[in-house]
Amino acid sequence: MKTTSEHSRRKFLGNLSKAGIIGLTGLKAAPVITADKKEAATHAFLCKPYLQQPAPHSISVNWLTAKPCYSWVSYGTNGQLDKKAHHVTNGLVDAHNRLHRITLEDLEPGKQYQYKIFSKDILSFEPYKLTYGETIESPVYTFTAPNPEAKEVSWLILNDIHDRPASIPHLINLNGKDPYNFVFLNGDMFDYQADEQQIIDHLLTPTGETFSTQIPFMYVRGNHETRGKYAREWHQYFDNPYYFSFQAGPVSAIVLDTGEDKTDDTPVYAGIVDFDNYRKQQAIWLEQQLQSKAFRKAKYKIVMMHIPHYHSGDWHGVMHCRELFGPLFNKYKIDMLICGHTHTYGVHQPEKGQHDYPIIIGGGPKEGKRTLIKINATQSQLELTMLKDDGTKVGGYTLKG
Repeated sequence: MKTTSEHSRRKFLGNLSKAGIIGLTGLKAAPVITADKKEAATHAFLCKPYLQQPAPHSISVNWLTAKPCYSWVSYGTNGQLDKKAHHVTNGLVDAHNRLHRITLEDLEPGKQYQYKIFSKDILSFEPYKLTYGETIESPVYTFTAPNPEAKEVSWLILNDIHDRPASIPHLINLNGKDPYNFVFLNGDMFDYQADEQQIIDHLLTPTGETFSTQIPFMYVRGNHETRGKYAREWHQYFDNPYYFSFQAGPVSAIVLDTGEDKTDDTPVYAGIVDFDNYRKQQAIWLEQQLQSKAFRKAKYKIVMMHIPHYHSGDWHGVMHCRELFGPLFNKYKIDMLICGHTHTYGVHQPEKGQHDYPIIIGGGPKEGKRTLIKINATQSQLELTMLKDDGTKVGGYTLKG
């Protein structure tokens, strides 16, 4: 995998623009992690497989094992698992790693697939002799390949869970049996980043038990994901960039990483953050995305980010986002901004001269304040519905196509 400096990566990625049902562009995540020196005693899966990076003809399958392995996916249609995929980096098949990320390619759009994951224990990895141990395998799971020609798209949004894993299935289940194409996690799923086990227990396990073996999710940081000793490892577990854009049906969406809400020189950050420059880099990229043909021609132009730049006080991060992003949102006429962060849900109507578009803010994390946001976009309208955690509707907004 080719590596470049952060500066050159951002400069290069700022010029990228892919389109598909969910053609992601932005700052990519780092390569997969390898095992710690202290290996677990048991060869086992640490979570169910979770789907990421849905694209017009591909999707990514991810999972964790307790020991370093060689892993692959068997998949196919009509119950026939007759295809095999593993990940190759510069001629070397990924092996002796614990975080497994395998892309299934050449998928037929809109077709249902079955898949099963396999991980083979590596007992000894010598220069000229590799000794395998036991192979473990999962049950068969299903997913539907993304369709770039789809005229309709639906997705669910969670935000501000703050290390309350039981909230994930509770809120997702409020959706009932309504179909949805993906889930978007709009930041602050954790209070801070402690270690890998926290990510497994508080996110990968509840999402896996609820939807993510069959339906992919995308994830943008909130300010709390930037905190803690494991914050710099957080991104390795998720396959979308830190900030990115995608096309889904009649929607063109842009996702921004708003960073911290305090100044970079706040003592608790100990001089090791630089979010002001990071947001400035995003503002340059943002204008390029807003100017793109895909965004300009979309029926619905949506932005999602954690910290709202209005209706959330006057902390530094809020005001910096207002300074950098606000004028661009108005200039290029976005249709809707969807945020979290404040823990107070609300639908804020457009305010001429400030934000010329509605700002939707999801609630959380305490009982009675948690929300599920549902979006369904067709050729004729985009309908957003916000449900409180008791299932009552507490907000909504409709855009006409």
